[in-house]
Amino acid sequence: MDISLGSDVEICSNEDGFLGSYYAAKVISRAGKARFRVEYATLLANDQKSPLKEVVRASDLRPEPPQIGASSFNVLDKVDAYDLDGWWVGRVTGRKDGSRYVVHFECSGDEYVYPVSALRVHQEYENGQWVPSQQKARTHRTQAFCRNGSRNVRTPL
Repeated sequence: MDISLGSDVEICSNEDGFLGSYYAAKVISRAGKARFRVEYATLLANDQKSPLKEVVRASDLRPEPPQIGASSFNVLDKVDAYDLDGWWVGRVTGRKDGSRYVVHFECSGDEYVYPVSALRVHQEYENGQWVPSQQKARTHRTQAFCRNGSRNVRTPL
């Protein structure tokens, strides 16, 4: 993965309560051989005024995924739901009111309803290429996502 200063990236959180979430950031410097200093686009520092800056491992960083236009989703589609300033990986389990979807989060067992505008097609970054989850499902190359954790703090929309 070729990451340079100023690159727009997403950081995968490994903190309890936030496993399975991705946050938009910009690379601001290198911080060693396999680390980068980033500035988050949506997370704030302790002063609640300036953007949060921290050093992250290269393995927790990926390029910003390309946008895939989607005006609707099907049951069992793997999606990212925008909530709590980040993207959370889940699976569509139902539809409400035409353009609102029920999303189930495997790691916690929670389900929440989101408008289609708060959802995007889930994509995995593999071997330098973005692979949409629907394509992965068609080719039977799905992977388990959970990494031994749950999201305890949630606010439904």
